[in-house]
Amino acid sequence: MIDTIAFDIGETLTRDDRYWASWADWLGVPRHTLAALVGAVTAQGRDNADALRLLRPDIDLAHEYAAREAAGVGEQLGEQDLYDDVRPALSALRGLGVRVVVAGNQTVKAAQLLRALDLPADVVATSGEWGVAKPSPDFFARLIEVAQAAPQRILYVGDHPVNDIFPAGRAGLRTAHLRRGPWGHLWADDPEVTDAADWSIRSLTELTALVGE
Repeated sequence: MIDTIAFDIGETLTRDDRYWASWADWLGVPRHTLAALVGAVTAQGRDNADALRLLRPDIDLAHEYAAREAAGVGEQLGEQDLYDDVRPALSALRGLGVRVVVAGNQTVKAAQLLRALDLPADVVATSGEWGVAKPSPDFFARLIEVAQAAPQRILYVGDHPVNDIFPAGRAGLRTAHLRRGPWGHLWADDPEVTDAADWSIRSLTELTALVGE
């Protein structure tokens, strides 16, 4: 029985294309160049911020984040950044009595922007607010606390094996790997991922059927 379903954010609920496009514009490079570099570091299992370091090896990311915010082109999240299945799926799950938690590796500002979207969720939280990020066990301990359910009655949904599926499973949660975004597609058929995940899905709307299993 699943009482709570918790969701990763980037490339699970929200699209990252506008985010990377804005960085390309800020750094003055073609958008397809940065997109290709994000794909390259993804395939190498590296942090996606390394794509920015490949363009500017001496980049001070904290300084650039602050400069972008000051220029009014910093972090943004709007309705257009949500995948089409997000609102229908989350609404349907809450209609079934499932507690819906949104929790991922994002900034404090991202949490504020997500709450402003008034998603059909009981809890919206980010690593920036908690002071701990995936794949740390402490992140999932905090998630279990806000989920208000035993670990085996929580399903964590995400696209990234290393940040989502593997650590959530080690924390005792059920897991659903989402074939979405570069990480989700790249590792969707990897035997280690398919063995670790309780379910593999292509759309969040598939989750309503899992609740009844």
